[in-house]
Formats: sequence, structure tokens, C-alpha cells
Amino acid sequence: MSGGAVEWLELKVEGLDCAEEVSALRKAVGALPGVKSLEFNLLKAKLTLLVDPAQASEEDILGAVRRAGLRAEPWNPLCPSGVCAAGGGMWKRSGRLVMCAVSGILLLLAAIAHVALHRHLFPATLTGAAGREHALPLAVVVLYAASIVAGIWFILPRAGRALRALRADMNLLMTVAVIGAAAIGEWFEAATVTFLFSLALLLESWSVGRARKAVEALLEIAPETARMVEPDGRTAVVPVEQVVAGAILQVHPGERIPLDGRVISGATSVNQAPITGEAAPVAKEAGSEVFAGTINNEGTFEMRVTREASGTTLARIIKLVEEAQARRAPAQQWVDRFALYYTPVMIGVALLVFLLPPLAFGGIWLHWFYQALVILIIACPCALVISTPVSIVAGLASAARAGVLIKGGVFLETVGRLKVLALDKTGTLTYGRPEVQQVVPLSDHTSEELLARAAGLESFSHHPLAAAIRRRSEQEGVPALAAEGFRALEGRGGEALIDGRGFWIGSHRLMEEKGACTPAYHNLARELEAVGQSVVAVGNEQHVCGMISVADGLRAEAPEAIKELRALGVGRVVMLTGDHGGTAQAIADAAGLDGFHANLLPEDKVDAVCRLGKEHGAVGMVGDGVNDAPALAAATVGIAMGAAGSDVAIETADVALLADDLLRLPWLFRHSRRTLAIIRQNIWFALAAKALFLALAVAGVATLWMAIAADMGVSLLVIFNSLRLLKGEKLRNAAVDT
Repeated sequence: MSGGAVEWLELKVEGLDCAEEVSALRKAVGALPGVKSLEFNLLKAKLTLLVDPAQASEEDILGAVRRAGLRAEPWNPLCPSGVCAAGGGMWKRSGRLVMCAVSGILLLLAAIAHVALHRHLFPATLTGAAGREHALPLAVVVLYAASIVAGIWFILPRAGRALRALRADMNLLMTVAVIGAAAIGEWFEAATVTFLFSLALLLESWSVGRARKAVEALLEIAPETARMVEPDGRTAVVPVEQVVAGAILQVHPGERIPLDGRVISGATSVNQAPITGEAAPVAKEAGSEVFAGTINNEGTFEMRVTREASGTTLARIIKLVEEAQARRAPAQQWVDRFALYYTPVMIGVALLVFLLPPLAFGGIWLHWFYQALVILIIACPCALVISTPVSIVAGLASAARAGVLIKGGVFLETVGRLKVLALDKTGTLTYGRPEVQQVVPLSDHTSEELLARAAGLESFSHHPLAAAIRRRSEQEGVPALAAEGFRALEGRGGEALIDGRGFWIGSHRLMEEKGACTPAYHNLARELEAVGQSVVAVGNEQHVCGMISVADGLRAEAPEAIKELRALGVGRVVMLTGDHGGTAQAIADAAGLDGFHANLLPEDKVDAVCRLGKEHGAVGMVGDGVNDAPALAAATVGIAMGAAGSDVAIETADVALLADDLLRLPWLFRHSRRTLAIIRQNIWFALAAKALFLALAVAGVATLWMAIAADMGVSLLVIFNSLRLLKGEKLRNAAVDT
């Protein structure tokens, strides 16, 4: 809990797995004075409350939960799945499996005895007079009854709590159906229904657990200890919780990096797939950022910790994914509302089926009572309700493993419906650092000569333009010429000796000061500057050797990403930037954008996003800097470029791309639409199956065991269909290492 007038309270609620339980808790607990809000996580059976402890104590809340027909206990953060190996005991961990197995074995023995003593099992599977005319031997009845008791062992207490709370959940409906079937002598059907229901709940628990474990697996990739370098140079292995920001850690090859930080010595490559989803190893050297949970491939290096254990990128991912599960998607909200009305209506239909045919048409009471029991089994919407959150959590977990952090099911759904996308320029469409765009040799010099001299002259400078020229020299394998006696010319460039001759390097202004800027050179420089490129001129006392243009380069994958977005139905993609029009025009043309807005301040970006929203409906905004945060918040869905983006942008955004790869954007759209498609498949399949068996029951031909097999079969099918999202779509990384 946190201090203050109100506090957060987390509870583990036994039996919290359907919309009916959520509704009951909202009425009972939400009505308490001092309870400000309630959030539910069906997959973890977790209830989170914001409560004023002066008005409602923990015991008051637990009492309200009991009045709702459920039981709760304080949430154990060391046991996120709800059943801890150390504290739960074998019975709590495996009791459901044991009793389901006992029920199945007893059902099999009863069927064998039935065949042996009666010589035929088939009449027991019939409904109507043909099935009820033959009498069962006492031994067979005892075995069937024992099978029912074992199968209903974990169901009956929950049915009792639902009855006390006057809440018709699946457990109560199933119990009534089983008791009714036994009362009219349908022992085989009653035992079969009980076993199938028990088995289905067991399989459902296992399959839902897969989705939960996909999120909890994130916890396992962070090391528990770190090798800390002491002031005297010795190393000591300490728990990561004891390491503070600023501490020096040593990481050996093959080890997972324990905390976020920056490399201060050594060089290596790191597998960042656990965090960013990047398949290719990323080179790291002094100054490079590293993330907790990623894997050091090659060399030993030392790093300075920038974030403590609770604030690492991995910890934030886990926290945000956990919070995202509580943000219900529109489809899930619709299903929950539907379920609240559906079950009472179905109970009313069951009563009509029981009463109407005998009263109005002289039907057989026993037969239509049996069909009413079938409808009770069909009535529970849990198959419908559970399938949607499983789809959402599987989709969120799969995206997190791919380096795409989505902060709620609502955003996972909404992304797939976006038709307009706005992108920031610097750091989003571009690399966020200057790169050489053109090398223009003059006065009979070659590109290699110009680049070698420029790299030699810039070897003394720490300016970003100088770094860009040195990188280009290294990329092309052109060694820098040795320069001596370098003298900086403040704000304009510098000069030095190369092979005993004087050379200078600097801006367009310096070229003019040197008297070397002819009309032709001036026009060339202006042309480069008009498209947003900075001009670096190189010359000597005789002439200008050439010009090198430098600008923030467009990401290599940007045109392909924009093309894929269009193919996915995004009708308009625009750029919002604070740069001047010439630079914006050049980037927009190269990326293939539909338009741009230049010279924007942060508040102007917000206005632009709002205008796009009014004109086109839902709008997405992609950005990375502090100045993008207001626009990210204003958009329908804000998407942050996370790897190099600011913490403010990542926290403000609804989605964070944890790798600086724009190809994650079309992947996100495809993933969102795939999730939506699976949710729709689940909903329509579940509704169609229920409608079919309702029709069969009304026609008088459905049986109890058929209904339970169909209902729970549908539950398992939609859950397994949802779990397909855990595989995800294969990511394609950017074409070049950025």
C-alpha cells in the first residue's frame, strides 16, 4: 500500500472468473463507504481497490466479499499466479486434478458394471421413456453417485456461495442440472456431465495459465544478482535490489545484464531480443545504453547503473503489462454487458421450456423438465466471457516479447482501426543524429581524397557534424589523413596542416571569408541548404576541394514502413516537425508521406493532432521526444519510439516501440487486426454454438451430456484459438543497423 488519505488494496478472490462474480463484487464491495474504485483481473482472480482505510477497513472489505458469495485474502506479490508451491500444499495445487481423475475412473467403472450387469449401456444414454424404463442395479447407482461426488467436489462450494448470494453462475446452474438429472434417474447423464465439466474446468485452468505465464515469464529474464565493482577494484556478487544508481557493475560474456545502465569500458555485442525484439546482436561500446535482462554475447565490460531494480525498462514493461490487463478492451466490455442480461434471459427460457409444452400442449413433464436442465447448462456465458480476456492478454504478452509494449486492451483494439497516422521527424522518421548525405568533390579531387582530408581535419572536433564525417569515412573504409597544428575557428570551423600544406574545413560562411566562394559554389551550397542539409566545405589556399552535406538522415526502413501502412488501410500518413519547410519537404518526399506540417512548437503539434482527429476520426501519433509528449497524449493512440525516446514520451504514450525500427509500426497494425479477428471468431462461434443447442433443446432432442460437451468444448476451442496469439507474427528488423 502507499500512504495518504486513500490506499491501494490488492486481494486474491477465489472463484473470480466470470462477469457474474464481477457484478456481485461491484454491488457488495463498491457500495462500501470509502471504496473509491475497483479494478478486476479475471485471469489472476485479482481485485484491486482504491480505498480510504478510515472509512472501510480490510476486514470490512473481506466481509463484503463474503456477502457476495466469494472468499478473498490479501494478494501475495511473491505468488502472482495465486497458488504458491511453498504455501499452497499438494492438495491446493493438484486437488482438482486428483478429483477429476477419480470422477473419470469411477464413471468408467460404473459404465463397465452397467454393461456387465445390464448387458447394454446404450439405453442409459437415451432420453425419454426408452432411457428411463430400465432399472439400474444398486451397485451401478453407487458408482455413478460416487463419480458425481468426486466431480462436483470443487464445484459444490462455489455453487453454494452463488446460491447464498442469489447469483446464477455456471457452478450453480451445473449443480442444479446434475441434481435434477439424478432425481429423474438419469445417473449416467448426471455422472457424465459432472466429469466432463470437471475436466473442462481443469483444461481451461491450464490453458488460461499459459496466457498468464507468458506475462510472468518476463520476470524470469532479470538476474537476481549483480557483480558490483568495489572502490578498491574488487568485485562482489550482491542482490540487484541492493544496487543503487551510479554503481559500477561488471558483466561477463554469456551473462544477462542485471540492470539498466551505460557502458563505461569494454566493448561487446548484446542480444536485446528479450526487451526490444531485435533479432540481430547490437554492438555496444563506451557510452552505449544497455538494458536489464538482455544478454552479453562476447566481451567483458563495465557499466554504470542508471536505474535501480524497480525502475528498469524491464520492470516498467512488467508493471505496464500487468496494468494493461485491467484496461478492458471494447469487445470485452461488450461481452461483459451482454453476459449480465443473457443469463437471466436464458433461465427464463428454461422455465418456459419446462412449463409451456406440458401446460399448453399436454407434453410429458419429465421430458420437458430434462430439456430445461439442458438449457440451464447452455445458459452460462463463461465460455464467451473468458475467451476475450485470454485473447487480449495473449496479444499483449506476444507484443511485449516482440518489443512492442501496449498499455491496455483498448489500445490493442483501437490501433487496428486507425486510418490516420501522424509522425514526428527527428528520432522517429529520422535517426535523430546527423549523417553525411552527399560528398561533392571539386577542383579535380576525388570523393576519397575529399573524405580523407575532411576526416583528418575533423579528428580534433567533438561537434556532431564532425562525428558524422568520421563515421562516413569509417563506413567507406577511407582512412583519415594525419593533421597537425589544428586551430579552431570559433563558430565557423578549423584549420590544420596535412602533409605540410594548410587546409581548412568549415561552414558556408567560412568559405566566403576565405574568398573561395565563387557564384557557382554559392549556388551549390544554397541548393543543399534549401533541402535542409548543412554544408561543410573543405579547401586550401588555392581552391575549394569540395563540399560535404550533412543532415539528420531518413531511417532506411521508413519508406517500406509507410508503404506497408498504406497497404493495411491507413489512408493518410503525415509528418509533424519543428524544422523548417525545406527539410520537412525533403524528408516527406523521401519517405513517401501524404503531407507535413513544419515549424511547429509542442502546442502546435497538439493542435495539428486535434485537427486531424476532427477531420478523420481516430488518429495515431508517433514520437520520441519530450516535446512530443503533449501530442502523444492528445492522440487517440500515442505511440512512442522507446529505445532512444525520452521517459516522458514512453510514459505518456499508449504504445511503446522498444526498438528504433519503424517496421514495428505495420507489425503493430497487423497484430492488432489479428487480435480483433480472433476475438470476433470467438464471440460468434460461442454464440452460434449456444443458439444451435438452444434450438435442439427447444425441439426436445438435446441431451445433458451433449450440452456440456458442446458448451465446454466451445470454451476450450475459443481459449486455444486465443492462445494462437502467443506465437505472434515473425518480426522483420530494419534493413540496416542503426
